[in-house]
Amino acid sequence: MKNRPATVSDVAALARVSTATVSRALNPASAELVSIEARERVFAAAAELDYTANHAARSLKTRSTRTVAVLAPEFANDFFMELAEGVERELEISGYMLLVASSVNSQAEEAKRLALLSRRLVDGIIVIPAGPRGEHLQAISDRGTPVVLVDRLVEGAHLDAALSDNEAGAAELTRALLSDGFSRIAFVGGDVTISTARERLSGFARALAEAGLPADAGSTRLGGMGIEDGHRRMDEILRSDDPPQALFAVNLLVHLGMQRRLLEAGKDADGRPVSDRFVLASFDETPYSPFLPSCRYTASQDAAGLGAAAARLVLERIRARGHATGFAAAPGTAPAPAEARIVRLGTTLIRHPRG
Repeated sequence: MKNRPATVSDVAALARVSTATVSRALNPASAELVSIEARERVFAAAAELDYTANHAARSLKTRSTRTVAVLAPEFANDFFMELAEGVERELEISGYMLLVASSVNSQAEEAKRLALLSRRLVDGIIVIPAGPRGEHLQAISDRGTPVVLVDRLVEGAHLDAALSDNEAGAAELTRALLSDGFSRIAFVGGDVTISTARERLSGFARALAEAGLPADAGSTRLGGMGIEDGHRRMDEILRSDDPPQALFAVNLLVHLGMQRRLLEAGKDADGRPVSDRFVLASFDETPYSPFLPSCRYTASQDAAGLGAAAARLVLERIRARGHATGFAAAPGTAPAPAEARIVRLGTTLIRHPRG
């Protein structure tokens, strides 16, 4: 036995096929072009020889790593993890791998990681933006790496995006509270530099206007998108002289912070849980939403669907780039449109009878 790594020629000789057949059989994008019997012989030969394909050399030759990166502000958030899983399932269908990275909620870190990812020859990048500006995202796209936004829009960039219909979902949540007889409803949390918060606040105000109520019917408590922000806003509400009974949480994390503060408040002078004084509606449904004491309504986003939609958008851009450069284009695919496209998915209103 030669003391060297096995080559594609060694695998081809043992499997009794051509080197081209070995390459096709071991490439997920072209494996279906090889008969099942030949593929099995190639896989068996590769295993016997402990053959490892030189992906770096292949990448230099084809200018494609068949890898797409997802860059998210954080992965502790269930919504972002479910979204990434939706991306991965869609990429797998086309023979692509997923690489994940976090910007740790920092635009500066986001810019650094984007530059690193683009230098590592990923074929495309899906970004959940960490901040309101997107010039650094546009620059990566302009240099030839397709970039697609998901969940949020940014200023200063003209890129494809997959988004929830935040305004319509927020309006539907607000109408549900109004139909239950509440006329003083507080919108809680939200950084209006982030597009999701702006859109949800707009839907909230629209539903109030439709009911003939002023936008400040209640006490709008803007500020932040995290658990601690929700905790602080709820503490402010509890300390106010005449708090509204119905509350609209901008997202799941703010909702959790609000519920935590209510549980900490314990019982009132009459021995009733303070949480019973409030009804909450919130964006984002989770498996534990029914167990949150004050939760009556949630707007469920299709996180996996958003991920799949973003993956399809980035794959179209990758194939369009392949047509333009002669590399990495799938046979028979048409170039993606020049204009940026926005795909919006609807939300689903869910009622929790305990709230």
